[in-house]
Amino acid sequence: MPYIPSKWQRTKNAVKRRCSSIAKKNKAFKKAYGKILYMRRSARYAKYTKLPIEEKTVIFEAFMARRYADSPRAIYEYMLNSPDYKDYTFLWGIRGDCLDDYEFLNRNERTRVIQYGTEEYYKAHATARYWVNNSRTILAMIPRKEQVFVQCWHGTPLKRLAYDIQVEGNNDLHSKKELCEKYTADAMKYTYMLSPSRFCTEKFTSAFGLKEIGKEDIIIEEGYPRNDFLNNYTEEDVERVKETIGVPKDKKILLYAPTWRDNQHVVGTGYVFDNPVDFDRLREDIGDEYVVLFRPHYFVANAFDFSKYEGFVYDVANYPDINDLYIVSDVLITDYSSVFFDYSILKRPILFYMYDLEFYKDTVRGFYISLDELPGPIIEKEAELFEKIKTIPEWTSTEEYKEKYKTFSDKFTYLDDGHAAERVVKRVFQK
Repeated sequence: MPYIPSKWQRTKNAVKRRCSSIAKKNKAFKKAYGKILYMRRSARYAKYTKLPIEEKTVIFEAFMARRYADSPRAIYEYMLNSPDYKDYTFLWGIRGDCLDDYEFLNRNERTRVIQYGTEEYYKAHATARYWVNNSRTILAMIPRKEQVFVQCWHGTPLKRLAYDIQVEGNNDLHSKKELCEKYTADAMKYTYMLSPSRFCTEKFTSAFGLKEIGKEDIIIEEGYPRNDFLNNYTEEDVERVKETIGVPKDKKILLYAPTWRDNQHVVGTGYVFDNPVDFDRLREDIGDEYVVLFRPHYFVANAFDFSKYEGFVYDVANYPDINDLYIVSDVLITDYSSVFFDYSILKRPILFYMYDLEFYKDTVRGFYISLDELPGPIIEKEAELFEKIKTIPEWTSTEEYKEKYKTFSDKFTYLDDGHAAERVVKRVFQK
């Protein structure tokens, strides 16, 4: 049965949107509203903190309860299929409007889906021995001392995070100070934090202020469990994904996965994205050879109408797991999204379409690495983007390109060998 929010829920959502709109314009209201929310949520959570801990229960969540994906999914599936955890119970936090998509999880007798933000959701977090998450959690939910919180995070960062951001004033929702406070509050909860490389360990430690709060030793540097699939997938997986999406099997696939912009937020809607690619011209140039999968960041809330490009552009914004999109794609186009770190495991071409590079690097976030390290060409003009797509065999065959790609992989993805989930689970659950 499709999820239909109650009249009360619809009214509540409308009030929240209105309050968010006022909070964006009025700092005093924003602070007061935030305190009221925190107090209400704390009270809801506290009711269940006197209940006994369920020692063999794990609650998973990915992308703020929007998806069944990423490293939480990889860890869940490893544990579900391992005889060592046959007596464990698994819970998944999922938002109400996504419940129908993940009803299949309830078919497993040891797994139960919990609706995000409900009483059952707060109770589950108060009593489950383990939390496995890849993003920030509700601030008011603080793990009890007997609980274990595994923060998987959701990517190797190119863009600077929290304490490492060197510019001020270009996030439409939060100041740098507010961002740092949120990251610190969340980091205080972590028992472990996953890292795929020495580079990430260093950046997570500084961005989350781990040393300052005495948690610099919580990092588990074993690779990202989510990337095991990129080493272990089969041709049957490729065929399954293509059939699910409905792409023609005689065309190459171009995955376009841009990120969100901190300074592009519309009250009542969320972050928006103005597509900079002329799909009419792109279809004219490469439509005989390619189709396009369009995958914006999950923060991006505006809808896209690709009906005029039917059969050429496929909107996969709501496709559950981006790993599936990676394995069927012949080339990736992105900008500042961390998706290219993971995609590079496949050793396929990557194009960096940074049409707003000068503005972005100087006034929005800034970068952790030199752009010279990127394993593909940086493109600022649309005409050059189209030309690079058409000449992929030429520039990917050069020794310079191959050497740069190898150097990049040796630095950032050397631990992603297909066995990260096994190593992480042993570190956490068999300690």
